[in-house]
Amino acid sequence: MRPLDSLTDISIFAACVEEGSLSAAGRSLGLSLAVVSKRLARLEARLGTRLLNRTTRRLSLTDEGAGFLERCRRILADVAEAEETVQARRGAVEGLLRVTCTAAFGRRQIAPRLAALAELYPRLRVQVIVTDAVLDLVKAGIDVAIRQASLPDSGLIVRQLAPNRRVLCAAPSYLARFGAPLLPADLLRHRVILMGDPAPTAIRLDPAGGGEQVTIPIDAAVIANDGEVAHAAALAGAGIVLKSIWDVAEDIDAGRLVPLLNDWRAPAAAIQAVYPSSRLLAPRVRVFIDFMAAALAAAGNRS
Repeated sequence: MRPLDSLTDISIFAACVEEGSLSAAGRSLGLSLAVVSKRLARLEARLGTRLLNRTTRRLSLTDEGAGFLERCRRILADVAEAEETVQARRGAVEGLLRVTCTAAFGRRQIAPRLAALAELYPRLRVQVIVTDAVLDLVKAGIDVAIRQASLPDSGLIVRQLAPNRRVLCAAPSYLARFGAPLLPADLLRHRVILMGDPAPTAIRLDPAGGGEQVTIPIDAAVIANDGEVAHAAALAGAGIVLKSIWDVAEDIDAGRLVPLLNDWRAPAAAIQAVYPSSRLLAPRVRVFIDFMAAALAAAGNRS
């Protein structure tokens, strides 16, 4: 069996899983159903195991197929990255870059810079997937995630882009009604907006000058699984929120939000670029990460 034949076979296998049927895989690859079926059967015969359970309605992976698929995806990604590396040596950075981040970071930090990125790399296309959920990058086909928390992701590479201080803040309208907390314990008497699903049940704060961390149990007045909803609620005066300075800096500068408990610090979590591990980093991913690191540095971190 020639290596290129093996590569074609695993491409067909991966397409069958992604498309959900042999006929759909054939259409996506420009092959007939007969060819797809024959190549898949040949691959299974060569491996000596069934990779897919086939019914008239759907396909499902066997245990062996699931393990093999993960390796196939890495191989296909490596081949694609190798091709892009050769293109990059000719000065070509192109193709579709899939980026995921929170809606807040996407709107405030990525979207305003896409025009400048396009000027540098006009053949690069960018798809931004906004979500507060932590996606499986390999399964979702994501090239790079921008995250604002330290997460233990096995098999992923992490590069710090910028420091990320988190601040407690509230709208002037809220403070006019309820006053400002002077000590962390005062949060027990305030309306607090929390983010997450499930939401945290406490806020941890460290003295800015050093000292023992305090943990304040919180019975949230508002809980949102989306950072933008929590942000909008705070702007409307619904309560005190803990947000990344990168998300609220403009509102603080404009007086729409007021920072609170300035002698205390929430544990920091850097802005990070996270991407799947591989032998080669696709040029489109590398230039985007470098671009964002430089852009955030030029903006001046607010930590």
